[in-house]
Amino acid sequence: MRNFQPVLNEIYSNIKKTKDKGIVASYIPELASIDKNNFGIHLRTIEGHEYAVGNYNKLFSIQSISKVLTLTKATSIIGSDIFKRVGVEPSGHPFNQLSLLEIENGIPRNPFINAGAIVIADILVSRLENPKEDFLDFIRNVTSDNTIHYNESVALSEKKTGYKNFAAANLLKSFGNLKNDIDVVLDFYFHQCSIEMTCNQLSKAFYLFANKGKCLRNIVHLTESQVKRINALMLTCGFYDEAGDFAFEVGLPGKSGVGGGIVAFLPNNFIITTWSPGLNKKGNSKLGMQALEQFTTKTQMSIF
Repeated sequence: MRNFQPVLNEIYSNIKKTKDKGIVASYIPELASIDKNNFGIHLRTIEGHEYAVGNYNKLFSIQSISKVLTLTKATSIIGSDIFKRVGVEPSGHPFNQLSLLEIENGIPRNPFINAGAIVIADILVSRLENPKEDFLDFIRNVTSDNTIHYNESVALSEKKTGYKNFAAANLLKSFGNLKNDIDVVLDFYFHQCSIEMTCNQLSKAFYLFANKGKCLRNIVHLTESQVKRINALMLTCGFYDEAGDFAFEVGLPGKSGVGGGIVAFLPNNFIITTWSPGLNKKGNSKLGMQALEQFTTKTQMSIF
């Protein structure tokens, strides 16, 4: 069994010396006050061994990382029918870009840009009896952790400033790709992004993607074919318009969020989560990207 603690300690020491820690996502007022000196790493192996350093047990807003979990829940309900309403190609544009949506007749490029995630939210609103409660229960089930909650202040903050998301939803509605009331769908969407988790909890949540669709309790949530496809989407589309760079530098599937979190994994081996709230120009955690590049370089563990 490999002991990952020394390499995490070395990376943490290297990263903490970095002066440029990026810029916190101030366009969401509730995130603007987060101290960008926070930095944590957590790694969980498939066998259940854990290694961690820094602020790995501090709660933060998972934001777009939630899009993988909503896609998973929707896939478990309706399967590949999802892809009649959303594509699987990288957008090559920022996550909140609207021009492609109009050019391509209301079919978002992939489920991880905002428009695509809003379509997935619409599917869940249609299919779940109590969407917000049921989705939160799903996350609690896959992590075996009932302490996970929405942050209502963050959800409200996003609602008050989410003008582009309202614009995307209206465009989707105009093309017939949103079935429910816009306010209801966006209420769900803003809540999913407001979920607070720690690096430790996110490593647990993403265990199923490294373990052929089975969560920590060995319950099957996705078929192996479905996991393969979602993992492929994370590799090609999981980092906004920096997915190519992440594949090039890190070489793992994963997902980032503007709260500063990044989850990545090597199937059948480990899940690694980093959190540092300062973002680079592409909206990904500046220090998190550096830490994960160092990790796969030092361990020589990637999918390539």
